Amino acid sequence: MSITIALREQLAIANVPLERFREILTRLLAQGVIVRDEDRTEQLLYDDARRVQAQLSDYFDVAGLYLHHDANAHFFRLYAPGAVVDGLPEDTHEPVPALKARVSADFVATALALRFLYQEKLNQGAIGESGEALVSFEDVAVTLQTQLKRQLPSSHGEKLNLLRELRRHRLLRLSSTFEIADTDAYMAIRPTILGIISNDALATALEADGVIEQEPDTESSEE
Repeated sequence: MSITIALREQLAIANVPLERFREILTRLLAQGVIVRDEDRTEQLLYDDARRVQAQLSDYFDVAGLYLHHDANAHFFRLYAPGAVVDGLPEDTHEPVPALKARVSADFVATALALRFLYQEKLNQGAIGESGEALVSFEDVAVTLQTQLKRQLPSSHGEKLNLLRELRRHRLLRLSSTFEIADTDAYMAIRPTILGIISNDALATALEADGVIEQEPDTESSEE
Protein backbone atom coordinates (compact mmCIF):
# COMPACT_ATOMS: atom_id res chain seq x y z
CA MET A 1 0.00 0.00 0.00
CA SER A 2 1.42 3.42 -0.96
CA ILE A 3 1.85 6.22 1.56
CA THR A 4 -0.74 8.35 -0.27
CA ILE A 5 -3.37 5.62 -0.19
CA ALA A 6 -2.76 5.00 3.51
CA LEU A 7 -2.97 8.74 4.18
CA ARG A 8 -6.23 9.05 2.23
CA GLU A 9 -7.75 6.30 4.36
CA GLN A 10 -6.69 8.02 7.58
CA LEU A 11 -7.97 11.38 6.38
CA ALA A 12 -11.29 9.84 5.35
CA ILE A 13 -11.82 8.69 8.94
CA ALA A 14 -11.29 12.30 10.08
CA ASN A 15 -13.49 13.54 7.21
CA VAL A 16 -10.70 15.80 5.89
CA PRO A 17 -10.03 15.65 2.11
CA LEU A 18 -6.45 15.25 0.90
CA GLU A 19 -6.72 18.66 -0.79
CA ARG A 20 -7.53 20.27 2.57
CA PHE A 21 -4.64 18.42 4.21
CA ARG A 22 -2.32 19.84 1.54
CA GLU A 23 -3.71 23.32 2.17
CA ILE A 24 -2.88 23.03 5.87
CA LEU A 25 0.62 21.75 5.06
CA THR A 26 1.22 24.59 2.65
CA ARG A 27 0.03 27.19 5.17
CA LEU A 28 2.35 25.86 7.87
CA LEU A 29 5.33 25.60 5.52
CA ALA A 30 4.74 29.12 4.18
CA GLN A 31 3.90 30.95 7.41
CA GLY A 32 5.01 28.57 10.16
CA VAL A 33 1.97 29.20 12.33
CA ILE A 34 -1.82 28.88 12.45
CA VAL A 35 -3.60 30.84 15.18
CA ARG A 36 -7.30 30.14 15.62
CA ASP A 37 -8.38 33.62 16.69
CA GLU A 38 -6.55 35.44 13.86
CA ASP A 39 -9.50 35.36 11.46
CA ARG A 40 -12.21 33.08 10.06
CA THR A 41 -9.81 31.44 7.61
CA GLU A 42 -7.34 30.44 10.32
CA GLN A 43 -10.14 29.33 12.61
CA LEU A 44 -11.25 26.78 10.02
CA LEU A 45 -7.67 25.75 9.24
CA TYR A 46 -6.93 25.27 12.92
CA ASP A 47 -10.05 23.21 13.53
CA ASP A 48 -9.27 20.92 10.60
CA ALA A 49 -5.61 20.68 11.65
CA ARG A 50 -6.68 19.43 15.07
CA ARG A 51 -8.61 16.60 13.42
CA VAL A 52 -5.53 15.43 11.51
CA GLN A 53 -2.86 16.47 13.99
CA ALA A 54 -1.28 13.01 14.14
CA GLN A 55 -0.94 12.84 10.35
CA LEU A 56 0.52 16.35 10.20
CA SER A 57 3.05 15.56 12.92
CA ASP A 58 4.11 12.36 11.16
CA TYR A 59 4.55 14.19 7.86
CA PHE A 60 6.73 16.92 9.34
CA ASP A 61 8.67 14.48 11.51
CA VAL A 62 9.91 12.70 8.39
CA ALA A 63 11.42 16.03 7.27
CA GLY A 64 12.96 16.68 10.69
CA LEU A 65 10.49 19.46 11.47
CA TYR A 66 8.56 19.71 14.73
CA LEU A 67 4.90 20.69 14.88
CA HIS A 68 3.90 22.12 18.26
CA HIS A 69 0.26 22.42 19.26
CA ASP A 70 -0.76 24.67 22.14
CA ALA A 71 -4.28 23.52 22.91
CA ASN A 72 -4.81 26.24 25.53
CA ALA A 73 -3.83 29.18 23.34
CA HIS A 74 -5.21 27.47 20.22
CA PHE A 75 -2.31 27.63 17.81
CA PHE A 76 0.01 25.38 15.82
CA ARG A 77 3.63 26.40 15.19
CA LEU A 78 6.13 24.65 12.97
CA TYR A 79 9.78 24.64 14.05
CA ALA A 80 12.83 24.06 11.88
CA PRO A 81 15.31 21.31 12.81
CA GLY A 82 17.45 22.17 15.83
CA ALA A 83 15.12 24.86 17.18
CA VAL A 84 15.55 25.74 20.86
CA VAL A 85 12.16 26.31 22.49
CA ASP A 86 11.52 26.71 26.22
CA GLY A 87 9.30 23.98 27.60
CA LEU A 88 9.66 21.66 24.60
CA PRO A 89 11.89 18.56 24.32
CA GLU A 90 15.39 19.17 23.01
CA ASP A 91 15.59 18.78 19.25
CA THR A 92 18.52 16.52 18.37
CA HIS A 93 18.44 17.36 14.66
CA GLU A 94 21.13 19.57 13.17
CA PRO A 95 19.94 23.17 12.67
CA VAL A 96 19.06 24.18 9.10
CA PRO A 97 19.43 28.00 8.98
CA ALA A 98 18.09 28.22 5.42
CA LEU A 99 14.65 27.15 6.67
CA LYS A 100 14.37 30.10 9.03
CA ALA A 101 12.62 33.29 8.00
CA ARG A 102 14.80 36.25 7.15
CA VAL A 103 13.67 39.00 9.48
CA SER A 104 14.86 42.56 10.03
CA ALA A 105 17.06 43.76 12.88
CA ASP A 106 14.15 45.89 14.09
CA PHE A 107 11.95 42.78 14.14
CA VAL A 108 14.47 40.88 16.28
CA ALA A 109 14.91 43.77 18.72
CA THR A 110 11.18 44.39 19.04
CA ALA A 111 10.46 40.68 19.47
CA LEU A 112 12.96 40.70 22.34
CA ALA A 113 11.15 43.67 23.89
CA LEU A 114 7.81 41.88 23.53
CA ARG A 115 9.29 38.78 25.18
CA PHE A 116 10.57 40.92 28.07
CA LEU A 117 7.17 42.57 28.52
CA TYR A 118 5.37 39.24 28.27
CA GLN A 119 7.58 37.78 31.00
CA GLU A 120 6.86 40.79 33.20
CA LYS A 121 3.11 40.30 32.77
CA LEU A 122 3.52 36.59 33.39
CA ASN A 123 5.37 37.24 36.65
CA GLN A 124 2.63 39.71 37.68
CA GLY A 125 -0.13 37.23 36.88
CA ALA A 126 -1.48 39.73 34.33
CA ILE A 127 -2.04 37.26 31.50
CA GLY A 128 -5.54 36.88 30.08
CA GLU A 129 -7.44 33.61 29.69
CA SER A 130 -6.29 33.38 26.08
CA GLY A 131 -2.67 33.65 27.19
CA GLU A 132 -2.24 37.19 25.84
CA ALA A 133 -0.59 40.16 27.54
CA LEU A 134 -1.86 43.69 26.89
CA VAL A 135 0.73 46.44 26.41
CA SER A 136 0.82 49.87 24.80
CA PHE A 137 3.05 50.93 21.91
CA GLU A 138 4.79 53.25 24.36
CA ASP A 139 5.54 50.27 26.64
CA VAL A 140 7.40 48.65 23.75
CA ALA A 141 9.31 51.82 22.91
CA VAL A 142 10.38 52.35 26.53
CA THR A 143 11.43 48.71 26.93
CA LEU A 144 13.55 48.88 23.79
CA GLN A 145 15.29 51.99 25.06
CA THR A 146 15.80 51.04 28.71
CA GLN A 147 16.44 47.30 28.46
CA LEU A 148 17.97 46.87 25.01
CA LYS A 149 19.44 50.34 24.34
CA ARG A 150 17.68 50.53 20.97
CA GLN A 151 15.18 52.83 19.31
CA LEU A 152 12.11 52.11 17.23
CA PRO A 153 12.28 53.08 13.54
CA SER A 154 12.00 56.85 13.17
CA SER A 155 9.22 57.23 10.61
CA HIS A 156 5.55 56.44 11.08
CA GLY A 157 5.57 54.23 7.98
CA GLU A 158 8.50 52.18 9.25
CA LYS A 159 6.74 51.67 12.57
CA LEU A 160 3.62 50.45 10.79
CA ASN A 161 5.67 48.06 8.65
CA LEU A 162 7.30 46.68 11.79
CA LEU A 163 3.91 46.06 13.40
CA ARG A 164 2.74 44.32 10.22
CA GLU A 165 5.82 42.10 10.31
CA LEU A 166 5.16 41.17 13.94
CA ARG A 167 1.51 40.47 13.13
CA ARG A 168 2.48 38.34 10.14
CA HIS A 169 4.47 36.11 12.46
CA ARG A 170 1.44 36.03 14.80
CA LEU A 171 3.31 37.61 17.71
CA LEU A 172 0.88 40.52 18.07
CA ARG A 173 -2.85 41.00 17.83
CA LEU A 174 -4.09 44.49 17.02
CA SER A 175 -7.64 45.78 16.88
CA SER A 176 -8.92 47.12 13.56
CA THR A 177 -8.98 50.62 15.08
CA PHE A 178 -5.46 50.55 16.54
CA GLU A 179 -3.46 53.75 16.08
CA ILE A 180 0.16 54.21 17.13
CA ALA A 181 -0.53 57.76 18.32
CA ASP A 182 -3.42 56.66 20.55
CA THR A 183 -1.92 56.38 24.04
CA ASP A 184 -5.01 54.50 25.25
CA ALA A 185 -4.73 51.81 22.54
CA TYR A 186 -3.35 48.44 23.57
CA MET A 187 -1.70 45.62 21.67
CA ALA A 188 -1.99 41.98 22.69
CA ILE A 189 1.27 40.01 22.86
CA ARG A 190 0.42 36.45 21.95
CA PRO A 191 1.85 33.44 23.83
CA THR A 192 3.51 32.46 20.55
CA ILE A 193 6.30 34.85 21.59
CA LEU A 194 7.53 32.17 24.01
CA GLY A 195 8.38 29.88 21.12
CA ILE A 196 10.23 32.58 19.20
CA ILE A 197 12.50 34.06 21.88
CA SER A 198 13.84 31.63 24.49
CA ASN A 199 14.76 32.60 28.05
CA ASP A 200 18.43 32.10 27.23
CA ALA A 201 18.22 34.28 24.11
CA LEU A 202 16.47 37.03 26.06
CA ALA A 203 19.00 36.89 28.90
CA THR A 204 21.89 37.02 26.44
CA ALA A 205 20.40 40.02 24.63
CA LEU A 206 19.76 41.92 27.87
CA GLU A 207 23.34 41.34 28.99
CA ALA A 208 24.65 42.50 25.62
CA ASP A 209 22.35 45.55 25.31
CA GLY A 210 20.07 43.99 22.72
CA VAL A 211 22.59 42.05 20.66
CA ILE A 212 21.39 38.56 19.77
CA GLU A 213 23.57 36.08 17.92
CA GLN A 214 20.82 33.92 16.42
CA GLU A 215 17.63 34.75 14.64
CA PRO A 216 14.29 33.81 16.22
CA ASP A 217 13.11 30.29 15.40
CA THR A 218 10.51 31.30 12.85
CA GLU A 219 9.68 29.43 9.70
CA SER A 220 9.76 31.09 6.29
CA SER A 221 6.81 33.47 6.13
CA GLU A 222 4.98 35.17 3.30
CA GLU A 223 2.21 37.76 3.28
